[in-house]
Amino acid sequence: MRRKYLNLINGFHLKNLRGDILGGITAAVVALPLALAFGNAALGPGGAIYGLYGAVVVGFLAALFGGTPAQVSGPTGPMSVTVAGVVAGLAAVGVPRDLSAGEILPLVMAAVVIGGLLQIAFGLLKLGKYITLVPYSVVSGFMSGIGVIIIALQIGPLLGIPTRGGVIESLTTVTSNFTPNGAAIGVAVMTLGIVFLTPRKISQWVPSPLLALIIVTPLSIILFGDGAIDRIGEIPKGVPSLSLPSFNQYFPIIFKAGLVLAVLGAIDSLLTSLVADNISQTKHNSDRELIGQGIGNAIAGLFSGLPGAGATMRTVINVKSGGSTPISGMVHSVVLLIVLVGAGPLAEKIPTALLAGILIKVGLDIIDWGFLRRAHKLSLKTAAVMYGVLLMTVFWDLIWAVLVGVFIANMLTIDSITETQLEGMDADNPVNDRDETINLLPQDEKELLDKCSGDVMLFRLRGPLSFGAAKGISERMMLVRNYKILILDITDVPRLGVTATLAIEDMMQEAKNNSRKAFVAGANQKVRERLTKFGVDGIIESRKEALQVAINELNK
Repeated sequence: MRRKYLNLINGFHLKNLRGDILGGITAAVVALPLALAFGNAALGPGGAIYGLYGAVVVGFLAALFGGTPAQVSGPTGPMSVTVAGVVAGLAAVGVPRDLSAGEILPLVMAAVVIGGLLQIAFGLLKLGKYITLVPYSVVSGFMSGIGVIIIALQIGPLLGIPTRGGVIESLTTVTSNFTPNGAAIGVAVMTLGIVFLTPRKISQWVPSPLLALIIVTPLSIILFGDGAIDRIGEIPKGVPSLSLPSFNQYFPIIFKAGLVLAVLGAIDSLLTSLVADNISQTKHNSDRELIGQGIGNAIAGLFSGLPGAGATMRTVINVKSGGSTPISGMVHSVVLLIVLVGAGPLAEKIPTALLAGILIKVGLDIIDWGFLRRAHKLSLKTAAVMYGVLLMTVFWDLIWAVLVGVFIANMLTIDSITETQLEGMDADNPVNDRDETINLLPQDEKELLDKCSGDVMLFRLRGPLSFGAAKGISERMMLVRNYKILILDITDVPRLGVTATLAIEDMMQEAKNNSRKAFVAGANQKVRERLTKFGVDGIIESRKEALQVAINELNK
């Protein structure tokens, strides 16, 4: 019975307990400064603690109920950027954005809960496989756009200039109120120096963000005192308490925000799951992962935690440190909870400029530099999609950037497939004796076609025919009028789309309207059933049989 319950946890076993504990502790060390930084970036002053709440709750529950054994979850760049957008959107309709006012946090958490519930629904509806089908050009542009947003939003805090809102608003504030704080710049320079220049031998044991936290925080107190720069400020003591979210009259805004969180969280998590599969040589369960992430986010919203997703860097570090089961993700959360309970007073002294420096490094790491450098060499269309999604992500809307990018990328793919299908039609369309394609027919069928004396049009189609191929079929209807009998050979067509079926129906009808005979040859069972449903008659078992019937018709 015990084993049965343990099997409910995907990938759970105790054979790697030492590695899981070590991996979980290492991931927690990396997660601590990032959670604080993401919380501050998403919710503004006083928001750092809510990032830590999210790391604890989402990290534990996503590991417990998720479908990727070695994955570590928590606040990420895309999720924090989205929450920052929610805050800006609510502020635009009159909600005080200051957390101390107590009005905006319940509304944001309502969006987090809705996002979690929608993710659970995605998993139950088995939509995971479709989310992973997003073209890489779109994913690359989106993630690079997120990186640019993170960097842009941290320029103000880096210089000690208070900023609010999105990219344009934040940069406008910086330029119009350019009064840099020397102490903040000093903290930022020290932080950037540590996160970028720490030797790999040292960062393997102590992650550079944590090293910056340990070194720069006390130095900032010694060099600049408490009042010279902005700091995280007072952190509530103890574990997070249950707090019901608020929906009220802002429900449309909240629901849209929840949908964005759900979609982006799903994409973020499942992409990380693919990374985890590659480095751990395992196979994740996409739908289960969505359910686990959804449970984590829904519960996190009830405890005022920042929403999270599968975190790539923390997952990689976990696996490389020995973690391979959900135990590692749960250990990571327990360690953060211990820190939360006992280290609150220490975290209060962390400068916001330090967190900004850490996030600048995160933003630069998120940008897909490798693909940016070579996208135009691979394909101009691919590069256009990628750069278009990047710009839309930064300057327009996150969800619309993904939707528009997917739509355009799929249209380009369909166009490419259609070209291939049309080429196949032309190549396999023997219209006279000089057409070399006739030689591709078996000898007995070629002899039967020769007996037709050019009165039979053998129109051959190959491959799965989508709606894109319908145009090519329709364009060839005029061929029907030049022959007494049309044989439409679909022996090599495994699948027929609705639009292509209608085009075939039209071609058959065109033949009848011109007093021509028309037959469909070689349809498999599935294709035959579809044609029958559309009322297409004259279906013959094989191409050879159709040729024989054509000869009989000509001899009447």
